Amino acid sequence: MNFKNGSVLITGCSTGIGHCAAIGLARRGYRVFAAARKLDDVRALQAIGLESVQLDLADSASIHRAVDEVLSRSAGRLYALFNNGAYGQPGAVEDLRREVLREQFETNLFGTVELTNLIIPVMRAQGGGRIIQNSSVLGLVALPYRGAYTASKYALEGITDTLRLELRGSGIRVCLIEPGPVESRFRANSYEAYRRNIDANRSLHCDRYRAMERRLAKAGAAVPFTLPPDAVLEKVIHALESRRPRMRYYVTVPTHLFATLKRFLPGRWMDRLLVAVGGDGSK
Repeated sequence: MNFKNGSVLITGCSTGIGHCAAIGLARRGYRVFAAARKLDDVRALQAIGLESVQLDLADSASIHRAVDEVLSRSAGRLYALFNNGAYGQPGAVEDLRREVLREQFETNLFGTVELTNLIIPVMRAQGGGRIIQNSSVLGLVALPYRGAYTASKYALEGITDTLRLELRGSGIRVCLIEPGPVESRFRANSYEAYRRNIDANRSLHCDRYRAMERRLAKAGAAVPFTLPPDAVLEKVIHALESRRPRMRYYVTVPTHLFATLKRFLPGRWMDRLLVAVGGDGSK
């Protein structure tokens, strides 16, 4: 069955990678359903000519409503799902309250898996499809003060690898995209989550947090090798259109570098490198 230029549901389309992917795939001929958490963002996406639905990954009812709406519009068919929606919760592990960790996982893992599980039967019935998960370089390696986000992406990687094995022979291809630094509002959104959930003044990590605050509040690219979101779009297109899509797509120099070094460096050497890269939270 030829799914070329079929329907694609993308989460997290208000800005950054999701916004770029929605516009890029629509221009390429796909019927894009661009999902966003806030109603104002849905209206903004509709204003530029995209079909958009409201979808909050932390809300099960919202996920079900969005899927029902998309399938109603698309006559019950969907070629691909691009799970892009996520946010980063900064903070030292010992400062992460249980509810803060739960919020991180509700969006970055639980909601993503619930959405995916609602779409799999649709793809089975039509004989195939593509599921693309947007992970991170922090799904490969850990950096200090990013424990909640790193844990959620490690978990996403593990469950995606399992899903790929379970869907062998179904016609449904499952891919991971692993970006490094990409231009987006990710850092600004992370700063909001940090200010909402971390009390720096009462933490033993206070001095490190001040360095991290400067990084999160900094305008422009925060780290070298930052690429525009089009670099991720290129990988998404390959994952959608290749007869044999890759299991993993690395994006940016840091992702390629860390993936390689993790394979060959002893653990203690790798730890020294990771502390050097992000040890005080300022990088």
